[in-house]
Amino acid sequence: MAKGKIVAGVLAPHPPHLVYAENPPQNEPKAECGWETLRWAYERLRSSLARIEYDVIIVQSAHWRTNSGTHFLGVPHFKGLSVDPVFPNLFRYTYDLKVDVPLAEAICQKAEAAGLATEMMRNKDYRIDYGAIVSCHMTNPSWDTPIVGISSVGSARYFNMDVLQAQMFKLGQATREAVEASGKRAVLLSSNSLSHRHFTKEPALVEDMSFEHINNHNQYLWDMKMIDLMKRGKSREMIDILTDFTEQASAETDSGALSWMMSAMNFPDYPAEVHGYGTVIGTGNAIVEWSQA
Repeated sequence: MAKGKIVAGVLAPHPPHLVYAENPPQNEPKAECGWETLRWAYERLRSSLARIEYDVIIVQSAHWRTNSGTHFLGVPHFKGLSVDPVFPNLFRYTYDLKVDVPLAEAICQKAEAAGLATEMMRNKDYRIDYGAIVSCHMTNPSWDTPIVGISSVGSARYFNMDVLQAQMFKLGQATREAVEASGKRAVLLSSNSLSHRHFTKEPALVEDMSFEHINNHNQYLWDMKMIDLMKRGKSREMIDILTDFTEQASAETDSGALSWMMSAMNFPDYPAEVHGYGTVIGTGNAIVEWSQA
């Protein structure tokens, strides 16, 4: 069997507003327009990935947060309704997706062997979190590729970012080893925003872009620092300052997804392709691709 490979990794933020503005048939609420900068960035990402052959999408979501260890979706097929608890007016999405359970089990086993607490999630009635759904939908709206869903752990809050990073480095290595042993070609999605201090009130018309801007300039400067390191292929330097970035920008990188993905890709030292950057309710979001095809 040929050796498997991680062919691409993507920073794939998950604001439900993007799906809302796309008006896919799966989402009940309908929009007029909105957040084009980010939606067009996802279009460019899809065009890029269309040139790459891949068998599975592996996504770690900031919104499947588990208190005890890393969990993996362990049921072959999920179908149901996902409602965003904060934005139910924007996201009521009927999903129908397939899971690559053998690969999920292989990552789980290798992570456990590396000393991490792990669990396969076998509840067929589990409702998939909106973070994973948004990232996967915006990356592959046809849903014709199975996924592996990985939870995020609360180590950054229970302990600190150093503990979280150490765990995610192990999880990343386990992911890479399992993919290589599987013979499959995988795309990884780090489902998180960058800066994440957002507004507390919506405008009367949610898609009115005259109200959309970054929450504060400090967040913007931190986002630009991180993106500059991505563009210059400085992933290790980016990870080195991730603790400060997470604290200063209230960043969603406290989920560990970006650290996991960089580790799984063995800390790429080549420039990433930044497909776009934009804000959603004050948060900073970047669609960034590291291609290894």
